[in-house]
Amino acid sequence: MFEKFGEVNSFGEINELAENLFNEGDTESLKAMAKENGIQSDFVDMYLQGEIPVLCDQLTAALGKIDVEVAELKPKEIMEDWVEYLRGQCMENELLAFNVRKKGKSLKGCIAALLMWSFKNQQTVDKDIIKAAGVSARKVTLGIPGMARAKQIITDYYMGK
Repeated sequence: MFEKFGEVNSFGEINELAENLFNEGDTESLKAMAKENGIQSDFVDMYLQGEIPVLCDQLTAALGKIDVEVAELKPKEIMEDWVEYLRGQCMENELLAFNVRKKGKSLKGCIAALLMWSFKNQQTVDKDIIKAAGVSARKVTLGIPGMARAKQIITDYYMGK
């Protein structure tokens, strides 16, 4: 995922690297670094033409990282909802956007936190529901967090709580 330039810790580090590559005249590496970090090519073009002073801001860097991780993970169904919630929260909360970009924080880790909660909080499904579902198992448990709980787990994961 971050093969060539490694995982960058902040939008400031992305901008510093972009400036260094720009000053060296290494446009191709700058474009590759931006792509690796999910920064849209439109921003790269504007940066190279001097239309914007820095390649990205906190939000662009966070959303770019999420986009790169989503492309690799290909989340489906409820996981897509979790990702969309995270994107929305990044737009509303600068500190969360900053923390999403931090090294060691990842969508995989976030989903793992949700999965850990799910396993720890499994509830036995009523036998009549199991029967109505056509399931032949004697016991079925389910531990999917409600959206309010999922939102809290996501926030806690990225905010370090």
